[in-house]
Amino acid sequence: MIKYHDEEWGVPIHDDQKLFEFLLLETAQAGLSWETILKRREGYRKAFSFFDVVNVSKYTEKDVARLLQDVGIIRNKLKIRTTITNAQHFIEIQKEFGSFDKYVWSFVRGKPIVNHIKEMSEILANTEVSDTMSKDLKKRGFKFVGSTICYAFMQAAGLVNDHAVDCFKFKR
Repeated sequence: MIKYHDEEWGVPIHDDQKLFEFLLLETAQAGLSWETILKRREGYRKAFSFFDVVNVSKYTEKDVARLLQDVGIIRNKLKIRTTITNAQHFIEIQKEFGSFDKYVWSFVRGKPIVNHIKEMSEILANTEVSDTMSKDLKKRGFKFVGSTICYAFMQAAGLVNDHAVDCFKFKR
């Protein structure tokens, strides 16, 4: 968790494959702790074609059956099918916008939202921006993308800087 915080969380991402990875992991995390998912990250990487969105978008029922037996991931049929569906819609967004990066960063006008968190209790679970992102993703057919998951994705992918002001990562 410390390494993830120090090296990844909140660092702006502009790589579609990495954005797909973070979206996949955030949707898998729904109802679970982030630590649970982070411990299985390597399992997810191997199970889902190293987060290759094109490969994942082509998964079949045979792949779903394989994934339901994979102890390296959360074996939830709905979440597995959701990942495949979301991969297909992710590609549609890439085609429409040129990249998922352009699409997702448009919600924050291309620049991270910087919050000035003094205490952990000030960190929000969702915002108007995450509400808007959630509604748009759902309209496009995505699943498991409620406003709270969208906000967690925004934090992880650096669209939002929610590092506390006294954290060494805040100013970076």
